[in-house]
Amino acid sequence: MRAAVLGSPIGHSLSPVLHIAAYASLGLTGWSYEAIECDEAGLPALLASLGPDWAGLSLTMPLKRAVLPLLDHAEALVSEVAAANTVVLADGTANGYNTDVPGMVTALTQAGAAPHGPVLILGGGATACSAVAALRRMGVQQVTVAVRNAAAAGPLLAVADRAGLRAELVAFGPGPQHDDWLAAYRDRVWALLLSTVPGQAASGYAELLAAGQLSADVVFDVVYDPWPTALAAAAATAGFRVIGGLELLLHQAAEQVRLMTGRPAPVEAMRAAGLAAVAARGGGGP
Repeated sequence: MRAAVLGSPIGHSLSPVLHIAAYASLGLTGWSYEAIECDEAGLPALLASLGPDWAGLSLTMPLKRAVLPLLDHAEALVSEVAAANTVVLADGTANGYNTDVPGMVTALTQAGAAPHGPVLILGGGATACSAVAALRRMGVQQVTVAVRNAAAAGPLLAVADRAGLRAELVAFGPGPQHDDWLAAYRDRVWALLLSTVPGQAASGYAELLAAGQLSADVVFDVVYDPWPTALAAAAATAGFRVIGGLELLLHQAAEQVRLMTGRPAPVEAMRAAGLAAVAARGGGGP
C-alpha cells in the first residue's frame, strides 16, 4: 500500500521519516510513504489519479482547506475547524479527518501544559484554527489571537464561535506603535504562548521574551525545522517550558497511521526516528 504527504513546499517534511518508521515497527513491509510537491491547483488531478493501492494522504500547507470540496465524506471535526490534514482512501472514496486537533491536545497534555490562564496564539491560519479547537477541548474559554490582517481572520472567528470559545484579535506586533502595543502585554503572564507562524515571523516575540518584556509559563512553537526557532531558544533561555513542533507532528502522524493502517501507532519508534532526523539536520530536538 502507498501513502504520501502533499504540500508546497514539501522538501523539509519529516512526515516520511515518521510514517516509514511506523511501518517498519509494525512489520508492514509492503507499505511505502513519500513526499509529493503539490499546490492547490494540482490537488484535484492528483487526488483523482490515485488508485486502489493508495491508503491515504497527509496534507500540509496550503492544502488543508483546499481539499474540503474534494472529499466524499468528512468527520465532524473537519467541519468544525474547516480544515482536513488527512485523507483516508477506501473503496473509491476520499474521507477527510483532522488529526492536528487531537495531536495538539496530546502534545500539550503529555508535556503537562494544560493551560489555566491567558492564552496568546500567534497567527490566524489553519493551524491556529486547530489550536482553537484543541484548547477548547482542554477547557480554555478565551484566547487572544495576534494577526496581521484582522479582516482575514473570519475563518478563525467562525471556528471559535462553533467551538464555544471567545477569540480576541490583537495586532501582530510589535509594530510602529511599539510602546502602546507593548503596554497590553507587559503586565500579563501568559499561561501559554502558542505560535503557528513560520519561525522567522515570530522573531519580534523572541526578542520580547529575551528582553523580559513578554512572559509565558509555556511556549509551544509548531515549527520543527529548523529547530530550535528563535522563539523556542529565547523561551528556553528565559526558563520557560518549551514544546517543539516535532511533538505536534508526531502525535498527529500517529493518529494518521492508525487511520490508514487500522493498527495502533508505535509512538516511541516514531519519536526516536524523528529526533534522529532532526539531529542529523543540525537541530537539537524539541
